[in-house]
Amino acid sequence: MEHAKPLVVIGLLGTSLDRGTGVQRWERWRPSVALCQHDDLVVSRFELVYPTAFRALAAHVQDDIGHVSPETVVRLHADSTPDAWDFESVYASLHDFARAYPFDPDREDYLVHITTGSHVAQICLFLLTESRHIPGRLVQTSPPRRSRGIAPGAYQVIDLDLSRYDRIASRFATDALDERAILTSGIETRNAAFQAMVAQLDRVATRSDAPVLLLGPTGAGKSRMARRIYDLKKARRRVRGPLVEVNCATIRGDAAMSALFGHIRGAFTGAAHDRPGLLRTADQGVLFLDEIGELGRDEQAMLLRALEEKRFLPLGGDREVSSDFQLIAGTNRDLAQAVRDGRFRDDLLARINLWTFRLPGLAERPEDIAPNLAYELEQFRQRTGDAVTISAEARALFLEFAEGPEGRWPGNFRDLAAVTTRLATLAPGGRITVGQVQAEMAALRALWGTAPAGGRGGPSLVDVVLPDGQGADLDRFDRVQLEDVLSVCRTAPTLSAAGRALFERSRARKQSVNDADRLRKYLLRFGLEWAGVRAALSAPQA
Repeated sequence: MEHAKPLVVIGLLGTSLDRGTGVQRWERWRPSVALCQHDDLVVSRFELVYPTAFRALAAHVQDDIGHVSPETVVRLHADSTPDAWDFESVYASLHDFARAYPFDPDREDYLVHITTGSHVAQICLFLLTESRHIPGRLVQTSPPRRSRGIAPGAYQVIDLDLSRYDRIASRFATDALDERAILTSGIETRNAAFQAMVAQLDRVATRSDAPVLLLGPTGAGKSRMARRIYDLKKARRRVRGPLVEVNCATIRGDAAMSALFGHIRGAFTGAAHDRPGLLRTADQGVLFLDEIGELGRDEQAMLLRALEEKRFLPLGGDREVSSDFQLIAGTNRDLAQAVRDGRFRDDLLARINLWTFRLPGLAERPEDIAPNLAYELEQFRQRTGDAVTISAEARALFLEFAEGPEGRWPGNFRDLAAVTTRLATLAPGGRITVGQVQAEMAALRALWGTAPAGGRGGPSLVDVVLPDGQGADLDRFDRVQLEDVLSVCRTAPTLSAAGRALFERSRARKQSVNDADRLRKYLLRFGLEWAGVRAALSAPQA
């Protein structure tokens, strides 16, 4: 069995099988020593875990391995677990060993020897290897057929697919919760739909290297989620390279080609030096392309080839370069509509659309505003060193406004972060007051166009979308209701997203829902269509 990379064995001391003294010990088959005697299995390093009471035996085995395999470095690791048959404590000890060990699968191969040690310890190594806490394969050894002599016996390397084993499900569940906390930045979420999405994203991030597409309105947290996915992949050793982020809306033409794919010297005016490009920088890591819908068609074609073949041509170059990166893409656009409009390649969408997750806006997660308020106050403390609290009355008043129908949050979590920063910065004596919250609410109503009658809330959205003063003919009830619907349509990226926001409460009581169709029929009552509404609301107002 030949290895291009150094081979590292992780094994347990056999307190009975590895015993042997005097010259007679060479006539015994001792698994840990025998594993290093195979001509076709060159072990560079042996990590030997031993019970603390058997230090002398471990040192004896270390010396004998050095005798039969001088190229093998044996490192001893003491295990102080008091009861070798207590499943939980044995697993916890080996789990801690695996979490602390500096694995580097790109430079080393790992085998986990499960012939020695107690049955409990063997099972624990089994599970840690299957769960990828130890990124290696199992190796099982067996004695020679004849009973005496120094023959090393046989060995078998085993690849694992043992996900059905759940003997320590509670321990794995704790790990899973820790990982999901990475994805949510440690912020508690009370929204059932978002919890389900995070659970699925956790499984995808730790099991798949395929592209991930993050959808959602501006400020919904796509960039932050991309960073958390990277952190999770890094923690589970799915990547070892960097996270490279680029906002595609900020690059155009040759600048986009050069930034993404690099260029060679002289490729264009001003190209005085070679440039590797962001795709090469992301090699062995993660590339996050935010606002991927803004990429030009040429860049889309090159990106597709880079994803499929891991190779591409730098701008002005005649020699291909390679990069093996994992892609996370983000957008607030409807890419399917962009394909229909000819602005986005259907083959690229098919390639990046395997794992698609829509991050809901803040108004769709009102129950999560309270924990995010606490999170933003803690972030303010970490940035400034000032601990700011909020009075119970002020907090209740703010949440009533923020979670209610007035809480538009068009900028989503960016808006909430800005609000919290303003309140915390101006808080007298480090405590946010009711008066501050009332002033902030008034400012937000004016900003969002929801000021009470007689206020400075800006032009009526009804008058914007209904031509020739038709809004004046509406009953007051219909006008107020339509104004509210249009305020949601103005910030929602799609008809479906607007429908979900408007019918969030009633949809939970229906067996089958079609929010987009409900909203479409409502708009038709006033002679309106989604495309026309979006165009009118997006146009600059005089």
